Order: sequence, then structure tokens, then C-alpha cells
Amino acid sequence: MADPSSYRPEPGQIPDSPGVYRFRDEHRRVIYVGKAKSLRQRLANYFQDLAGLHPRTRSMVTTAASVEWTVVSTEVEALQLEYSWIKEYDPRFNVKYRDDKSYPHLAVTMNEEFPRVQVMRGHKKKGVRYFGPYAHAWAIRDTVDLLLRVFPVRTCSAGVFKNAARTGRPCLLGYIGKCAAPCVGRVSPEDHRELADEFCDFMTGRTGTYLRRLEKQMAEAAEEMEYERAARLRDDIGALRKAMEKNAVVLADATDADLIAVAEDELEAAVQIFHVRGGRVRGQRGWVTDKVEEITTGALVEHALQQLYGEETGDAVPKEVLVPALPDPVEPVQEWLTGRRGSGVSLRIPQRGDKRALMETVERNAQQALVLHKTKRASDLTTRSRALEEIADALDLDSAPLRIECYDISHLQGDDVVASMVVFEDGLARKSEYRRFQIKGFEGQDDVRSMHEVITRRFRRYLAEKERTGEWTDEEAEPGGEKTDGETGPGPGLSDRDPKDRDRKDRGLKDEDGRPRRFAYPPQLVVVDGGKPQVAAARRALDELGIDDIAVCGLAKRLEEVWLPQDDDPVVLPRSSEGLYLLQRVRDEAHRFAITYQRSKRAKRFRAGPLDDVPGLGETRKQALIKHFGSLKRLRAATIDQICEVPGIGRKTAETIAVALARAAPPAPAVNTATGEIIEEGEPDTTAGSPGEPVPAGAPEERRGQET
Repeated sequence: MADPSSYRPEPGQIPDSPGVYRFRDEHRRVIYVGKAKSLRQRLANYFQDLAGLHPRTRSMVTTAASVEWTVVSTEVEALQLEYSWIKEYDPRFNVKYRDDKSYPHLAVTMNEEFPRVQVMRGHKKKGVRYFGPYAHAWAIRDTVDLLLRVFPVRTCSAGVFKNAARTGRPCLLGYIGKCAAPCVGRVSPEDHRELADEFCDFMTGRTGTYLRRLEKQMAEAAEEMEYERAARLRDDIGALRKAMEKNAVVLADATDADLIAVAEDELEAAVQIFHVRGGRVRGQRGWVTDKVEEITTGALVEHALQQLYGEETGDAVPKEVLVPALPDPVEPVQEWLTGRRGSGVSLRIPQRGDKRALMETVERNAQQALVLHKTKRASDLTTRSRALEEIADALDLDSAPLRIECYDISHLQGDDVVASMVVFEDGLARKSEYRRFQIKGFEGQDDVRSMHEVITRRFRRYLAEKERTGEWTDEEAEPGGEKTDGETGPGPGLSDRDPKDRDRKDRGLKDEDGRPRRFAYPPQLVVVDGGKPQVAAARRALDELGIDDIAVCGLAKRLEEVWLPQDDDPVVLPRSSEGLYLLQRVRDEAHRFAITYQRSKRAKRFRAGPLDDVPGLGETRKQALIKHFGSLKRLRAATIDQICEVPGIGRKTAETIAVALARAAPPAPAVNTATGEIIEEGEPDTTAGSPGEPVPAGAPEERRGQET
């Protein structure tokens, strides 16, 4: 690990002008490329106290052994040079978008004497017109098959074309009218090129001209009673319309635009691009990248623009590019795009209307792409094994943690405090083992105390289960056999051989709702969502229970630092580490599970009514009661015999309902003591008593005017 001060340039050596800089490691390999409006100011940010740097930046500057720079005239030149160097050197600390597949394009080889329509992948070639990209090659072939009825352009390979020219017989497409057969001289090279130009015009969105022309020809053929030709033209029009329907109309004003959306977390980012031409989505593609450098959404967009248009010119760069965030500064990027296109390009964030709605669709696609990428990555056995080994090495564990449990606390300003426990076995989520907790030991907001309570309750149940199964001897149990939190283990004299005793023991290991407790398996690693205080609370809870063979760590969200109970400084895993990725995924799943439970409790509390207090009264019978009486007010006024008339309600249940409704009855109506009128509920009586506190009707005279 190098000390940045060992290769730091003198301040006077660095020019105060635009430029591009390169960090190299000890082997002279370029590990990072960046651009700057002022090289002096930008490079000074790297050579400061390491404690003040972001972990990703700190890792880069300590890996580097030297820095060099190149001065340019403008920021646009800096942008172009940065893109060129990233493509040339492939630096490890730069954002590099990677395709999960090579997207196919519909290509027309206008650089040949007889242009050919085909599917192409990979790098673009000069003189070839491209349309797309498409998600699947079959989508291109379906579109081409429809269009060849109207634009019978050559689609055969060079070998088939030469063989047909040699034998004087066209291929099958030539016989069925889906190829103009230039191979046997049915059309001249000029006429065939004109067909290819018309095919390209239609694909670029200029569809109205050809549809109107065919409709006019169909009408003329019908007037001349050439019904067969009119029928063929009708079928051609239908084929064109069907081809157009394959690309949905998303913008009514026939806009040409590219929409770029970004979905990101602390480690990765997914980019999705929709190519809209003539108001229709003509193509879609996406990339995923590891965030190996500290980077904003605007910077991610800038890198995406470089990769998307770095080798494009002319109409391949649209007039309008819509993004979720603008690069900083935006002017050089916009000027660079304008230079690539040869005319003005608008780079902006859509705010409202159809374009904003379409951007939301692209954003959803980006989110789904990121989730899919994470799922594929998590399902890879080799990747999971490497992640577990990296965690074991970083935390100094004896073996890979095959079972990991993660805990998170969730609340809303101290109300409805809950916790979650999620389980990952062999790097995969084990959702059947997830558990939820309500914090019962105290009221209010205290994440550290809540964490201590949850860890204590979970592992007290583990100890009870361990004792029940006989893994402990009586001497190893807690002194005096004392149990807390209502978690009683098997009593003395219970035998596994006696079915009655097994029944009694099983009943003792049921949750409050009757489900069997599943805390029998201990984890090798406990992860808590938080920093040093939460980790210390979890470790203290385990120590109080006498458990010393389970490792504990915490993952702080702000800087993704891993905290250990015995260390004053965190463990910083590399940003590209599969181990850090797994810990982050475990932590995020615990957070999701906790906040879902907390929201459901809050919603249930807001919806709670007096019928919820009736034991054994489910949703079906509640709805039957409300449907029968029409409202809760009429149900409250009903007699027990009237309640018994509801199907499924017996007399005992009816009596319980009547008692519950009587306890929850609203207070007597309030009366304005000055006028004698009844005040609606919630309307304050300001003439007597304390402000906003109406006096109930029928109250003794001595109470009136004296309430405080």
C-alpha cells in the first residue's frame, strides 16, 4: 500500500487549466482516468488526509504509485480524451458499464452494391445503417418478414447471392415476392438501392408517406376493377400497420429522443436506455456497473452518455436526450453531443407530461434490471462461495459462515418499534426462517437497547431449544434452571419416549400464536444494521447468555464499514468485494423485512375498531355484522337477540360483541352551556370549561365552568 504523499506533485507543478489525469500503480498500469476543469483543484482533493477521503477514493490513491496529466484547451476536449483513455486503458477504478448480452441490431449494408437487410451484433461498421437495438433477434426477423412484402430488399448471404447469379435462378424469397431478385437481374442496382432507401426511411419513422401512397394505389386499382392487385395492396398496408404496431406509440408528437434512467445502490448501478424514433420505441438496451469509485447519479449519466455516443455520429445521436440527473457541469457534455451529431442536442430532465411518464417506465425497467442482476449474481455457486470465504478472511473466522442472521430495528418516531431477523444459508435467503419481533421491554426510541432486547430474546429461545433436545446437560443449564421472557424449557421428569411428555414439551415451545418456534439452529455470524453501538449491544447480549462461539459484526450504511465488537476502527472491504456485496444484500433484506412489518402494524393500528377486541371474531363475521346492520352505530344499538340473527353469530359471541361495543361507546354529546345547543363531536365549547373541552350533558351543576 503506497503513501500518496510519496508521489504527490508540488502544488506549483500542476497547471490551473482543463485537462485529463491518470493514476498509475507500481507496475505502470493505469488504474484511474479522470477529467477536470481545473487540474490543480481536482488533484488537490486526492492528496489530503486519508481519514477524510471516501473509502473507495482512499483505496485508489493508496493503490496508485504516480499521477500524470495532459492539458487540453476546453472541457469538451477533456471529455473526449477521457473517453478515449478509458477505452484504451480499461482502468480498474473507473466506472465501466458491462452488457449482460450483445444486443442485436437491424442492419442495412448500404456500403454494398446490392444492400442487404440482416441481423448484426457487435461493433458498428462504416457505411451500414443500424436500427435498434432489439431485445431479441426474433423480433427483428418478424419485423423484416412483414416489411419485405412492401420493400423486397435482398436478405440472402453473399454465398447464396453468388450461387443464384451463377445459376440464373433466384432463391425461394424471389419466387414468393419477398425479394426483388437483383441476383438474376430482375431489378437494376439503382432500383434495388432505392428500395433499400425506402426501407430505411420507413424504419426511421417516416411511415405516413408510404401508407398514403399504398392506399391511393389500392383505391385506383379498385376503380379500375383490378381487384387482385387491390387485394395485394390491402395486404401490404396490413403488413405495414402490423409492423408499426410492434413498436408502441409513446410520444404523440413524433419525437426523436433517447431516454436514460439509472437505478443504483451503494455497490452497483443499472442503466436502461429507450430509443424513441418517430414517437415509437425502436430499441432498448441496458448496462450494469460496479461502483468502484465515489460517483453521483449525474456522473453515472455522463459515463453512460460517453459509452452510448462515443462512437456515434449524425442521426445516431438524437435531437433530444432525457436523463434523470444532469452531469456537472452540463455545458461541455451538451457541446460534445452537439459535435457528435453535427447539430443542436437538448440534454434535459423531463418534468411533466408524456415524456415524464415514459421516463418513469424506463426507471422501472432499470430497477427490474438491477434486481435481476443481483438475483443472477446471488444464484451463482462460485460467487457465493467466494463471498463467504472473503467474509471469513475479513472477520478472522475459523470457517465460512454458512448461516448468517441479520437484525434491523424499525420504528416511526418511536412508535410501533419492531425488529426483523432474516436468515441466509450458503449465501441464499431462507425466507421460511425469517422472524419478526415487537419491542416489549420499554417504550420510545432506543435502537441500541432494542437491539440488545431482540438478540437476548432470540438466543434465549435457542438455549431453551438446545436444552430441550438434550444437547446440554443439567449442569450446563442456567443456574437454578431460571428462564426469562416467558421462555420456559421442558420441566423436570419429561421424557422424549412418552408421547404425552413430548406433547407437553412441544406445547412449551410454541409462540403466542401457536406456531412452532424455529430458533434451534445457531448462526455462525450475526450481522446487525448499524455501527459500533449496535454491535456492542449485540455482543453484550450474547455474553450475558454465556454464548461465545457466534461472531458478531455490524454494517454501517453511510460508508459500508464493517464494525467488530473488539475493534476501535472498522474493517473496510474493497468495493468490488463479493463478501461486501453479500453483507449488503443481507442488511438490505433485513431492512426491507423490518420496515414492511412496521408499516403493517401502523396501518393495522390506524384501522383498528371496537370489533377487533372481540376474541375469535374474524374478518368474515365482522363484515357479515356490518353488512346486516349497515353501520357500527346501528350494531351498537342492537339487542343481543338481534345480533344473534346474523348467520354465524351465537349467543355467547353476541354477548361478547355487545360488551365490547358498550366499552367502546362514544361519550355523551356535549352541550353549549350558553345556548343549550348540542355540539358536534370535535367542536370545542369555548363558553365554559377549559378551551376545547365541552361539558357532557347531564353533568352536575357544580362541575360546569370548573373543568381545567
